[in-house]
Amino acid sequence: MSLHDPIDPPARAGRPRRKRTDEIVDAIKRMIVEHGLGPGDRLPQERDLISQFAASKGTVREALKALEVQGLISVRTGPGGGAFIERMSEGRAMSLLSNFLFAKNLSIANIYEMRKVLEPQLAASATPHIDEAGLKRLEAIIKIYDHEPADATERWNQRMAELDFHGVVAEYSDNPILAFTCRFLQRLLKELTIAQDIYVQPEPVSRASGIQHQRDLIAAMRARDAAAAAAILAAHMDEAEKHMLGLQAELVDRFLIEEAAPAPARKRRTA
Repeated sequence: MSLHDPIDPPARAGRPRRKRTDEIVDAIKRMIVEHGLGPGDRLPQERDLISQFAASKGTVREALKALEVQGLISVRTGPGGGAFIERMSEGRAMSLLSNFLFAKNLSIANIYEMRKVLEPQLAASATPHIDEAGLKRLEAIIKIYDHEPADATERWNQRMAELDFHGVVAEYSDNPILAFTCRFLQRLLKELTIAQDIYVQPEPVSRASGIQHQRDLIAAMRARDAAAAAAILAAHMDEAEKHMLGLQAELVDRFLIEEAAPAPARKRRTA
C-alpha cells in the first residue's frame, strides 16, 4: 500500500458528521500506524495530502498544526522541509495531562484512590520481568531514605526518592498503560501543592514501616511471587494514604488556627 492511497474508513450509518480537520488528523494517525512510520520519517508532501483528502490547503495545514501541537509531528520549512514524525516523550504526554487537570481541584484522596487500585496490579505485572539489576536499583533507592535527613533539602530529596522507587517498579511492567498511569500519579504527587507541603514535614509517612514494606516487596519480586507483591503493595498504599490524609488534616487545622489567632497588638509610639 502506498502512502498516498486513501485510507479513510467506510462511512458508518448514523454516525454524525465530524469536522473535516478532525477527520484528516485521524486519517494521518492511521496512516502513521498502518505504514509503520517512526520518528524521522516524513509524511507525504502538503500538495499530496491536499489531493489525497480532497481538502483545501488551509484545512490540511490546520490538521498538520493540530498534530504538531499534539507532539506527533514537526513541520520544517525550507529545502528538505515537510512534516516529520516525532517521538512523543512521556514527559510531554504527562505535561499535557497535568495541564488538563490543572483546574480540576485534585486532592491527595483522588490520587490515592487510584494508587490503591493500580499500584498492586503494577507490582504483580512487574514481578515476572524485573531482573536482578532492577532489584538492586530498588535496594539502592531505599538507602537514600533509610536514615534521618541532615537538613530540609535532604528530607525533600528523600521524599522524591520514595516516589522514584515506584517509578522503577513501573519500568518493568509489561502493561504500558498501567505503567504510564502509575508514573503519572507519582508525578502528580510531586507537583500537587498540598502534597509538597506535606513532604517538607519531618515524617510524612512512617519511615520504618514503609521501608519494611518495600523490602518485603523486593523479596517477593525476587521470589517471582506476584500475588505476594500485590498484597504487600496494597498494604503499603493503604498505610501511605492514611498518613498523607492525616497530615493533610493537621496542616489544614494548623492553618485555620493561625488564621483565627488575633494579630499581635501594635505598640503605641510615644511623642
